[in-house]
Amino acid sequence: MLRLRRLLPAAVLLAAAAFPTGAAASANQQTIIQDDPQLKANPVATLATFRELGVDRVRVTLNWSTIAPNATSRTMPAHFNASDPAAYPAGNWAPYDKIVRYATAEGLGLNFMIAGPAPRWAEGAGEPAGGPFGVWKPSVSQFGAFVAAVGRRYSGGYRPSRGAAALPRVSFWSIWNEPNYGQDLAPQAISHDSVPVSAGQYRGLVAAAWGSLAATGHTMRHDTILIGETAPRGFLHPIGNFGGMKPLPFLLALYCVNSGYHQLRGSAAAAIGCPTTAAGSRRFRAHNPALFQASGFADHPYASQSNPQAPTVPTSNTPGLRADHQYADLPELGYLEGLLDRVNRVYGSASRFAIWDTEYGYRTRPPDRYGVSQATAAYYENWAEYLSWKQSRVASFTQYQLVDSSNGSFASGLELPGGAHKATFDAFRMPLYMPFTSERRGTRLEVWGDVRPAYTASGRQQVQVQFQRGSRGAFATVQTVRLSNARGYFDTRVGFAATGSVRLMWTDPTRQRIYSRTQQITVR
Repeated sequence: MLRLRRLLPAAVLLAAAAFPTGAAASANQQTIIQDDPQLKANPVATLATFRELGVDRVRVTLNWSTIAPNATSRTMPAHFNASDPAAYPAGNWAPYDKIVRYATAEGLGLNFMIAGPAPRWAEGAGEPAGGPFGVWKPSVSQFGAFVAAVGRRYSGGYRPSRGAAALPRVSFWSIWNEPNYGQDLAPQAISHDSVPVSAGQYRGLVAAAWGSLAATGHTMRHDTILIGETAPRGFLHPIGNFGGMKPLPFLLALYCVNSGYHQLRGSAAAAIGCPTTAAGSRRFRAHNPALFQASGFADHPYASQSNPQAPTVPTSNTPGLRADHQYADLPELGYLEGLLDRVNRVYGSASRFAIWDTEYGYRTRPPDRYGVSQATAAYYENWAEYLSWKQSRVASFTQYQLVDSSNGSFASGLELPGGAHKATFDAFRMPLYMPFTSERRGTRLEVWGDVRPAYTASGRQQVQVQFQRGSRGAFATVQTVRLSNARGYFDTRVGFAATGSVRLMWTDPTRQRIYSRTQQITVR
């Protein structure tokens, strides 16, 4: 098993400075949202809600098995040309075609994540009974052919039928979902967890997708292509077929280096599809361009229902109450950045990937018994976005998802299944965060926020910082802030005369007043 027995001094420094005061902020940080079931069922209304929320981009999962013909059969259809979009059932493409057309009309960007599960006929041999559908050793060549079909269909010139208008172009992609998690890609590790085979599988899937996107006109000159999409946590033991592997050891194996950042050789390299000789290693970078030329690295930095700055303590098999620096959750992003920089340098690459947060959210109780209260989730969401904004290499902040699932599992949405807004809806639409909420009289407190819908409003926009003295009475504006950031972010300091509550108020172009959540402060 590839272990991180020691950490690089550079990585330690990056992590220690993950959220420093006065750090260069990610002024152009994008906002991404995802809700596949709601979006596919009702794209017009859902995209209108996204527009109301002021998001930049919508992440859409293109599940291979959802589009492929005969997905539950072990036999591929006869004479099936998997790289031809017309060879797939037109009805299977239909929800995605609608999303692309309507999102383009609304001015919303898309992130198409091309992912499993695979159709049964593209799975490998030897799958254990009872495993998840479509994740066992998916065929690299067949996945590459599927990506070619997707790339051709959404190249900007493809007409799905005679007389139909060409489908709009999609120019933002990511490859597979959580490849370090056995429910998405299996097996993860074999030989008593000593051989992390999922990294080699993912390396092949990335190479095939990269080549197919390039062959269909989606190159780095015109498109954004992300790799990774990693789950934030995992285990060293037990992992097995369907468990989760810690993301940083997974990435070491992906780049064919050991815990000392030396290139693997011999049987250890061969076991996970890496070059076994020095000559082969010299060609590794040329043979795997996506690992060095991608637009960025996508991660799902969920903070495990705790406050987003708290070190994540391992829940099993690692003793000690300390952060796990092999994770890739929000508090550990500095370690992820350091590792990615170092493995690139091993092969002579100077790439420093932007980190794209492509899944984030807090589950709420009820109905999710593992969740936090709605008020706590709203507070944590705003805190997490502030921390992301403070980091110059973090390119996005994502909300997953819009609507809670109807069965109450993973209730991280902004709305309940019936459509009622949760506390997180207003908190996401107009974030407010104050790093310090208790101070002496005469001190100006930092007030950070984002008027997200202002991104789509015309004309010069401004937001009002409002204050309520004590616990009752009217809110009054104490400072008006002109928004100079293109995406509505601002960071200012405000003096407050007494203990009370703070909120933000913005008037939209229809003269409707929109409010943030309320933050209590104490002035001594």
